[in-house]
Amino acid sequence: MKLDPRQSEAFQAAIASGSLEAAARQLHVTPSALSQRIRALEESLGKPLLVRSRPCRPTREGRLLLQHLQRAALLEADLAASFADDAATLLSVPLALNADSVGSWFLPALAPFLIDKGILLEITVDDQDHTYSLLQAGLAVGCVSTEPQAMRGCSSQPLGVMRYRAMAAPDYMQRHFAAGVTRDALRSAPVMIYNRKDKLQDNWLQQHFGLAQAACPCHFLPASDPYLQAVRLGLGWGMLPEVQVAAHGGHDGLLDLLPERPVDVALYWHSWKVQAPRLEQLSAALVTAARQLLRPV
Repeated sequence: MKLDPRQSEAFQAAIASGSLEAAARQLHVTPSALSQRIRALEESLGKPLLVRSRPCRPTREGRLLLQHLQRAALLEADLAASFADDAATLLSVPLALNADSVGSWFLPALAPFLIDKGILLEITVDDQDHTYSLLQAGLAVGCVSTEPQAMRGCSSQPLGVMRYRAMAAPDYMQRHFAAGVTRDALRSAPVMIYNRKDKLQDNWLQQHFGLAQAACPCHFLPASDPYLQAVRLGLGWGMLPEVQVAAHGGHDGLLDLLPERPVDVALYWHSWKVQAPRLEQLSAALVTAARQLLRPV
């Protein structure tokens, strides 16, 4: 099987941009020409590769092709740097990470390695329960996920446990829980939610109070540091990772709604078994750093 570079480029651009029109503008061709290239690629492989929806998305076979193209590009970039004897050649690596890892341990732990090895990051941030699907779709070559099982062709390595606590500012506790953290009090107490994929607060409420998150007033704030700031300012209570709170000066007066009821989330690093050398080194450095900073699985 020999892939045509222009056809492969058109397919990748359509997935990355989300539409044939945007991909055509990116490659300076007409939408018709771009569509013909993708159609020719599908005919050469004998399988449909692209669902022409809005946004465009790959079929099962399209995901396999996208995964191959991502890995091939990384291997070729590392090989070119080796032949040029140029250790300073930069390598762009697409990763899928959960917001709490990005907002706490990941960057401080990996920054020296990334600078030394000349690695550029292309990070997609998503909920830890959903990053795995980005790896499956070929939109990342590595991910931090709650999924322990490795997909075909990949390895899965335990990173550690991220412990979360239901926290709130002292003035918030006085306003809403002066008589204690009860089911009735929680129904009127605003809660901070990262986004609509975030189930941490919902699971905590269901488990300990038989209460659905939808029964509570909710703020939605999909940004890790502002989320922590909002809790500290008393806008709502929220599930905060211990490692993030520690990285921002400790609890700083925040109070735990149920100190004896933390939530532990086990995280795993997924990456391809066949990787570019620098990506192998990145995987090793990431796993080592996480195991030093997170609780053991």
